Amino acid sequence: MSDHRREFDDRDPPDRVDGGGAVPGRVAPARPVAPPRRSSPRQGSVPPPSPPDPRFWPDRSRPPGATDQPPRRRRPEPRHAPDADELDAHDVPGGGVGVATAVGGDALDTRAGRRAAERAARAQRKRHRRRSVAALLIVGVLVLPFLVAAGWFVYQLNPPGGPGATVRIEIEEGWGISEIADELESKGVIGSALAFELYAKARSAGPFRDGPYELRTSLGVRDAVSELEAGPVRGGAADLELVLAPGLTLEQIAQRVGELPGRDAATFLQLAQSGQVRSRYQPTGVSSLEGMLFPDTYRIANQDGSEEDELAILQRLVAEFDERAAAAGIDAAPTVIGRTPYEAIVIGSLIEREAGVDQDRPLISAVIANRLRDGELLQIDAANCYGKPGGCADAPLTDADKQSDSPYNTYRFPGLVPTPISSVGEASLQAALAPAAVPYKFYVIADESGAHAFAETLDQHNANVAEAQRKGLL
Repeated sequence: MSDHRREFDDRDPPDRVDGGGAVPGRVAPARPVAPPRRSSPRQGSVPPPSPPDPRFWPDRSRPPGATDQPPRRRRPEPRHAPDADELDAHDVPGGGVGVATAVGGDALDTRAGRRAAERAARAQRKRHRRRSVAALLIVGVLVLPFLVAAGWFVYQLNPPGGPGATVRIEIEEGWGISEIADELESKGVIGSALAFELYAKARSAGPFRDGPYELRTSLGVRDAVSELEAGPVRGGAADLELVLAPGLTLEQIAQRVGELPGRDAATFLQLAQSGQVRSRYQPTGVSSLEGMLFPDTYRIANQDGSEEDELAILQRLVAEFDERAAAAGIDAAPTVIGRTPYEAIVIGSLIEREAGVDQDRPLISAVIANRLRDGELLQIDAANCYGKPGGCADAPLTDADKQSDSPYNTYRFPGLVPTPISSVGEASLQAALAPAAVPYKFYVIADESGAHAFAETLDQHNANVAEAQRKGLL
């Protein structure tokens, strides 16, 4: 080997030996192999940090930052469990069992999987409840009309309350169920012709015999069919007719009843004053039915075995009055005029006897109300005539009559008379409950039609009286 090669070897061992061979007699120290050089990074990028040189580690057995504790194992990520909203009832049949199948057995072993299963089960139960409620609503909508129709039909068969007044029904020859149903509905015997037709066809009732029938109002379909099946009343046409005009006294009504064959006026009057038959508006201590027999036209049965005697006739007249008075609103008298129903009937009877035309009824009612309010005498001649023996038909009212001790003397005693003075029609009952809002306190006949002239002051009234005398009306 040349001198210069040897000198090189004495200074420092070479980094490497050409051809991989070693220099005889010398051992090269172990040196770390430098990592391969990388290409220069692009401009603007940060080069990765170089690993530390093992020669400078304090403890060459461990890298920097290592501790004596064993390395922590990273917990495996649970497999994704689908949320309850991602599951459909068609994809997950059976609730929680379907979830286990969908997310896998391992998912149920995790908390997230169990929560997903519970959410899916709750969602499934909610869907079942919603479907059940919807099904019930649909069934209710379908069934409700049938329930309403059934309730209406039962009501028409047997309406609440008792039957009303007797009415005459004439079934003509050739009439079918439809014509009979219409006639019964128009007379108030039944509430619905349709219900009558349905019930009659369901029972195979009819055909019904033609002729007169005596039925009661508000009878109901079932009882109406039974009455018609019994056949018409014997004797043919309606038996008797009792016509009672408004404004008749109890004695005058008894006379009308006594004119019927086989009936007695005295018997009827005694029954009407005995208290045996009473109106619902008749006060305790009042036995007379004066003013509480409704004026109307009545058909009185007169066949063998079905005759209406005096007691039956009286009961019909009182029942009719109670029904009509209630319909006129007499029960509200304490509220609307501050009077009892019986006092309203008394006022109605005074209006009935004084008024000649319908338009005067509310005005006469106002005169009575204004005088009672101010504590003045009513001075109504009709009341004095009622209390006068024999009335005023044959002898007009005199000054002596106006000084009598009769409780019906309205020229001497203030306030209302003790009882009604005649029968009361529906128009007068309504006028008693609704007096006109006028300040009148006087009235006098004004023309031959029966109309009156009204006045607020005595001077105006005296002028109206003079005019009536000039016309020959007084």
